Amino acid sequence: MDSADVLILGGGLVGSALATALDAHGLTAIVVDPADPATILAAGYDGRASAIASAPMRMFEAIGVASRLAGKGCPIEGIRVSDGLAPGKLDFNPDPDGGALGHMFENRTLRTALFAAAQAAPGVDLRMQTRALSVERGEFGVTATLDSGVVVRAPLLIAAEGRNSPTRDAAGLKTARWSYDHAAMVATLGHERSHENIAFEIFYPEGPFAILPLLDDAHGHRSAVVWTVDARDAAGMNKISDRAYLAEAEKRMGGFLGRLGPLSMRFSHPLGFHHAAWITSNRLALVGDAAHGIHPIAGQGVNVGFRDVATLVEVLVEGKRLGMDLGDPQLLARYQRWRGLDTFMVAAATDGLTRLFGIPGKTASAVRRFGLSAVDKLPPLKDWFMAEARGESGDVPRLLQGLTV
Repeated sequence: MDSADVLILGGGLVGSALATALDAHGLTAIVVDPADPATILAAGYDGRASAIASAPMRMFEAIGVASRLAGKGCPIEGIRVSDGLAPGKLDFNPDPDGGALGHMFENRTLRTALFAAAQAAPGVDLRMQTRALSVERGEFGVTATLDSGVVVRAPLLIAAEGRNSPTRDAAGLKTARWSYDHAAMVATLGHERSHENIAFEIFYPEGPFAILPLLDDAHGHRSAVVWTVDARDAAGMNKISDRAYLAEAEKRMGGFLGRLGPLSMRFSHPLGFHHAAWITSNRLALVGDAAHGIHPIAGQGVNVGFRDVATLVEVLVEGKRLGMDLGDPQLLARYQRWRGLDTFMVAAATDGLTRLFGIPGKTASAVRRFGLSAVDKLPPLKDWFMAEARGESGDVPRLLQGLTV
């Protein structure tokens, strides 16, 4: 098809999820992405893992993706936060009847499942290894000329191209952005003792050290590690041997998981913040990292993108039911209102946590201890963090509740 209800630029995790969710509710999508599937689905492409909150997991169930992820994610049954290896910690535990806080998936597993779901969806026209040479957003619709020479049309354009979205920039949607002058070193490592499905966040003056539970493999117990270092030290840390890396990791973990190894390929990426105050324009909506990018300290990055998906799907399905043009300013204004406040609150809270727990220097330990104590002693604040961990704070779209839109 050369026309659809929406044209999505970007077929990553959020773009694929959006196309699949729209198809599940009777809307069609053309997805354009320059990536080669053989590259992005390869084992060595992206060594990261993501914590998928319980609300997005319900969305996956509702749109038929959960079955493709069955048995491939490790449930998160608790979160332990500590100030270095000092005695005392802050525990986040789910309610007895509430189920897991979320599931840890390797990004390659998520990408494979979402890509396969989009491929199988009859209402999704997935055009990989293809670029949009030009895009025109006019009074009556969106027209894009692809590098294949084909012209495609839709009432609405959705940018899901990531944090450096050219569509967002071309539309003049400004972003507030800054760097944290830190880098996240990411790896998967084996360990002697079981993590017991617990995620650990250990705060050090130079930044947090997160240990995230993964499913066991043939070698035994495994976790994903997100190790925050000063940006100036990242290149040097990436060059140290695996043996030296494991020795340094064991020091930071205090040996509570026993002997470490084997170690996977290592990756690193800079940490920064960006937030677009306006996520809509004429016949345009932003989703995922095109709209906002936050520090991984709370593990909510991709979940915020999936909340974009659920909200936009609900808005568009309701608009279709009422016979509205899917690029109607009223629909886009509703999406802007609904997601604008929520993403700002999550972004502000995450940035605040980063600054509270990540301040370098002699006062860091005291500030971090104050922060842990404050959260632990104020039940409403702790409840808010638990709701965020589940992806259930704010006005929750029906799709995240597992309900029919």
